[in-house]
Amino acid sequence: MIARIWRASATPEGADGYERHFTGAVLPSLRGVAGHRGAYLLRRDADGRVEIEVMTLWDSMDAIRRFAGDDPATAVVEPAARAVLLGYDTTVTHHTVSVSHGDLQ
Repeated sequence: MIARIWRASATPEGADGYERHFTGAVLPSLRGVAGHRGAYLLRRDADGRVEIEVMTLWDSMDAIRRFAGDDPATAVVEPAARAVLLGYDTTVTHHTVSVSHGDLQ
């Protein structure tokens, strides 16, 4: 399994807007991609700003390419997400999940 990780920052209001976008648009889209195994939206409020981290889980790099396109290191950030974020990474990192515990095995 491969974890795809992306980071962004927002105001508290922007983070709330991104959460709505994530649950209303991103998750339904991901569910339709073969090889997608799950997703997490992490939020850390600090000093009036919010750090956002998205981790999606995949069966393979081929599955990631079905979602992200030919360059899987490029972040997929839709205009609706860009509108509510202060900043975001334009690239992602990929990590092999070497140990997993829980319902996403």
